[in-house]
Amino acid sequence: MEKLNYAHNDTSAGEKKSGTQSFVKLKIDEKMQKLRESAFERRIPVADDETLNFLLCTVSAVKPRKILELGTAIGVSGIAMLNRLPEARLTTVEKNADFYEEAKRNFKSFGVLSRTNAIFGDAGEVIESLDGGYDFIFLDSAKAQYVKYLPTLKHLLNKGGVLFADDVLLYGWVNGEVEVPKKRKNFVKHILEYIEAATSDSELITSIINIGDGVALSVKK
Repeated sequence: MEKLNYAHNDTSAGEKKSGTQSFVKLKIDEKMQKLRESAFERRIPVADDETLNFLLCTVSAVKPRKILELGTAIGVSGIAMLNRLPEARLTTVEKNADFYEEAKRNFKSFGVLSRTNAIFGDAGEVIESLDGGYDFIFLDSAKAQYVKYLPTLKHLLNKGGVLFADDVLLYGWVNGEVEVPKKRKNFVKHILEYIEAATSDSELITSIINIGDGVALSVKK
């Protein structure tokens, strides 16, 4: 799971990264919040309040029964989605061995292991072997590979299904809010290629939403 090293904002402060007031009231239980806080303390990349809340809003509306997640980390987002959707099943892919093992323990601890197919491996390789039929795909793995994954993910997604791609405006680099460091310009180029591909694809309806580090939300026609 290729992730840049976020400095997570203090979720108890009610502040967005920009310093503006956030009105999000994330509805998760104490056990889940403790897991998130542990991840933040260890600088493990998990979704901030606004992104996780929007993810849960989206799955609550879509009500997917079959979910694919690329980028398990330690299982926070996967557990949150399964807790919200008691009939759903999750296939989740992680290439970091330590994260993968911890995620499996967390799935068991939260009582969702039986509804989870956790796969250890590279997302780009794994998705080529999947059968498809997914109602919802949460894309949160190697950002530079998003555009390469898109044709396969579109094939795996049911008509009317939703592709939720996280971190597409990362650090404000992509939309020009923050100047891009020279060593990251190629990285940003790949994300812009994904945005262009997703927004111009005739089979997708895509909106780019400035929540967290940016979400590209696509619905397959």
